[in-house]
Amino acid sequence: MHTVLPVVFAVCAALSNAVATVLQRKAALTVPRSQGLRAGLILDLLRRPVWLAGILAVIGAAVCQALALATGPLTIVQPLFVLELPLTLIVASLLMHRHLPGAGWLAVAVVVAGLAVALAAASPSGNRTHVELDRWIPALAVCAGAVVALALAALKRPEGRARAACLGAATAISYAVTAALMKAAMHILDEQGLVGFFTAWQTYAFAATGVCALFLLENSMQAGPLVASQPALTLGDALVSLALGILLYEETIRSGWWLLPQLFGVALIAAGVLALARIPLTQSLVAPGEAPGGERQTAGAP
Repeated sequence: MHTVLPVVFAVCAALSNAVATVLQRKAALTVPRSQGLRAGLILDLLRRPVWLAGILAVIGAAVCQALALATGPLTIVQPLFVLELPLTLIVASLLMHRHLPGAGWLAVAVVVAGLAVALAAASPSGNRTHVELDRWIPALAVCAGAVVALALAALKRPEGRARAACLGAATAISYAVTAALMKAAMHILDEQGLVGFFTAWQTYAFAATGVCALFLLENSMQAGPLVASQPALTLGDALVSLALGILLYEETIRSGWWLLPQLFGVALIAAGVLALARIPLTQSLVAPGEAPGGERQTAGAP
């Protein structure tokens, strides 16, 4: 039961995030586009009912994620968000009234199998409830520096896959940091109640990083095709969260020869993600004015 509860909550969160991603993607493509990181983008999106429905899904995902982090290790909960990509494409196929091809379902199965193999071999354990400030400061500084560097790199690139991937990776780091801070805040809520929760710096820090992640996510959706930003987002979130779980919360994974099946599982996940990125359905998820291969189309292009 100690493992079942966080897994169930994490999978529910991944599904809610998948629904949110598709709805927010649809809304993001209906607002004016810009070359920079436009702060007014959120105001434009607030007028779109589809985007608001996506935000409700985000809230549901946040609740499920908080429950998962309160009941299990970061190194178990966050890697399960790798399921967001296959779930996103499945949800997109349903909303677009199209079916995933056989190759798509095979790729989904490969991702799920790879995740199961990697987690079973790693067997993450540990559920530390308190992290000292001297651990937080260097971790937050490194993550913030990486986010800024990726955002600046994205601004130097034209709209397309590279820009979307940079912003997706920046979003992934922001989400991983948000999860790490949320886990600390949830333990404070459990131990000290509402007063402790609302007076803890971790509560306001995870809220701030969550807003930052949402801002980066919306811009990554406009920057290029979903298949460029979403793999960077899901895989990056899992890897950064794994590192934060080990470094901050002293969670452990098995080493030695167990690293071989772990790497095999990661390889399966990567292969499945790449296969999903190539299926025909992804042509319906590229940004307007961009061909499936990533090339810009002219105004008269078909």
